[in-house]
Amino acid sequence: MEWPVEVALARPVTQLPTGPSWAYEIKVDGHRAVLWRTEDGVRLQSRTGRDVTALWTDLAVAAMNLPPGVILDGEAVVYVAADDGTAHISFAAAQSRALSLPRRAKALADQHPATYVAFDILARPAAGFPDLRPRPYTERRQVLLDVLADIGPPVVPVWSTTDLDEALLWFETLEGTGVEGIVAKPLRSAYKAGRVWAKVRHADTVDATVVGFTGTVRHPKALAVRLPEGRVALSQRLTTALASVVGPRLVPQAGRTFTKAGDSYTPAVGDVVVEVVAGTTRHAVVTVMRLR
Repeated sequence: MEWPVEVALARPVTQLPTGPSWAYEIKVDGHRAVLWRTEDGVRLQSRTGRDVTALWTDLAVAAMNLPPGVILDGEAVVYVAADDGTAHISFAAAQSRALSLPRRAKALADQHPATYVAFDILARPAAGFPDLRPRPYTERRQVLLDVLADIGPPVVPVWSTTDLDEALLWFETLEGTGVEGIVAKPLRSAYKAGRVWAKVRHADTVDATVVGFTGTVRHPKALAVRLPEGRVALSQRLTTALASVVGPRLVPQAGRTFTKAGDSYTPAVGDVVVEVVAGTTRHAVVTVMRLR
């Protein structure tokens, strides 16, 4: 398998699919990372294909216990102590690590070591699987559990169930712990690049000011919105109806601007306020538009 690998993604849905052909996993709030256990070391790849090993050296060291040739897909998360003494997953802590220079990332790792939550396995050559991607989810899940059985923290498998009621209980009770939702995966599905899974996330709806857009004024594709804490995020792709209403109210400014996640957009001014689902990942979700 060649580096980098294209990862599978999940499309947002409003409710989980039902039936006996689905598995449900908790969606933890961290940074996507493909973990490669090579013959002589470990490399970590971001969702976009960048080498981020230097930012997660604690995970690279821990993953040396994996058999050579194993490739895992999962999420790098950071636990921090809450006011009540319990630990919860902090996206802010993971984001600080991901945006740091290697030396700073090492200091952050000493303060808050990371955990790797593995939700898929793409290769296990020693067991005769140089490429597990064509195999169904059920088979990949079992191979993943076999590989991690004797490894232990900080490399752990994600919680998974085929019981919808159990998944809904996780969704209702784990909010606030760093679990941002549930991902549904077809039991018979292969691992494919693109949005082949479905996800339901917890949502906090807030007002946000539009500060830019991608595409053109006549046909804006996505909005750059400033969230209450000051972060600028790009929305998901706009529907035709929403774009037709927003576009005439945007006043573009010269140049390009970038979000903290590195996405570029055309700056704009105007009187557009949108109601967004303020997710903790790098994208906001525009749900309803309101005008001042």
